[in-house]
Amino acid sequence: MLTFDAVTCVRGGRALFESLTFTLEQGGAALVTGPNGIGKSSLIRLAAGLLAPAAGRITGDAPRALLTDQASLDDELPLARALAFWARLDRAVDNVAAALDALALADLADIPVRLLSTGQRRRAAIARVIASGAPLWLLDEPANGLDSAALGLLETAIATHRASGGAVLVASHTPITLPEAIAIDLSQHLPQLERAT
Repeated sequence: MLTFDAVTCVRGGRALFESLTFTLEQGGAALVTGPNGIGKSSLIRLAAGLLAPAAGRITGDAPRALLTDQASLDDELPLARALAFWARLDRAVDNVAAALDALALADLADIPVRLLSTGQRRRAAIARVIASGAPLWLLDEPANGLDSAALGLLETAIATHRASGGAVLVASHTPITLPEAIAIDLSQHLPQLERAT
């Protein structure tokens, strides 16, 4: 579904990581870790096609759904309608109810997005990814703002997605249970100059 082949990432004229190679297959997962500023979010953006690698190749043609810190949901719309807007673009409107259920948001379907708490907004953003129907999920810090119960819902949603043949690439500083995930510690892929200092 996704392959990084000797990928180097440069942002603002500075190399963040280099020579990163991994492959995500159907049902697979990769967990990206490392300290703040090391390039976890940049790696997710590379996988989404929002950044180009400075070196190496990224391949894979599976449709992708991206979770970032911005939910991009219309604040004035009720939650279900806000999700349905994006699901229509993905031709996946039938997935909205199941996505709301997966994140325990069904009771909030008629509440305007602007009235949701921080944790509810984060669950809504994850529901948007689920509703997309995309086989490859790219999740940047998905546990931010989640309590332990919501984190359990996220982990269950990921497990369900993988069991149906989907794959996930997760960047997180918060521990997330991802059985048999590829471990990508970006501190092991620092540019040679930084490793030497």
